[in-house]
Amino acid sequence: MLQIAKYCASGNDFVLFHTLNGADRSGLARALCDRQNGIGADGLIVLLPHEEHDFEWEFYNADGSTASMCGNGSRACAHYAYRFGLAGAHMEFLTGAGVIKASVEGDMVQSDLTPPYVINDEIVEHEMRWWLIDTGVPHLVTFDADMENFDIEMARTLRRKYNANVNIAHVQSNGAINVRTYERGVENETLACGTGMAACFYRASIENLVADNARVYPKSGETLYLGLDEGTITFKGKVKGVFETIWRE
Repeated sequence: MLQIAKYCASGNDFVLFHTLNGADRSGLARALCDRQNGIGADGLIVLLPHEEHDFEWEFYNADGSTASMCGNGSRACAHYAYRFGLAGAHMEFLTGAGVIKASVEGDMVQSDLTPPYVINDEIVEHEMRWWLIDTGVPHLVTFDADMENFDIEMARTLRRKYNANVNIAHVQSNGAINVRTYERGVENETLACGTGMAACFYRASIENLVADNARVYPKSGETLYLGLDEGTITFKGKVKGVFETIWRE
């Protein structure tokens, strides 16, 4: 039996639990994340002890594959760790992409993401200009798509070709950004993707389309606050603990 918690961060939902030992939990991730026969979630996060940091995580997508980083997952994870006494309000923990610093204040959680970098800014696909950016995991970003009609089949094709998440974004006249994301591991559009929003914000910042701080809106409609501080992307928004339950394996 497992004591688990369900969390939601900006429309991304996760199942979390903490334990003492690492293991291959890809099968468990598929079972827990199944929306018909399980709890239902975009991913599974397992918190483990670490000698140097407050803890480390194992992160699994809904299909059982692993991911180095997840922006919304990092915020849900931080809130869970603080709530269950695994870390203080200011913490750092190890992910596959590196060490993440996070802080919790009520239901607001900020994560400082790993340093972003541009892999390729000269991609042209479907008559649109794309950048491939790593914000912990790779993301394709375009500002040329129709936000009202996200072509999922196009996104699926690009995801396979570049082994990356796929984002379409629009920068408003007030500097806010709207983002829609097709996520690897979920293999569909999700209500939000933290590292995807970060990638869109980072490209917009490089192209001088936004200030160093901007509001970002994913498909869920929630407000996220992203900033750029000496090369580090800060990522802040609300996190909700949905419920706790016992999972009988």
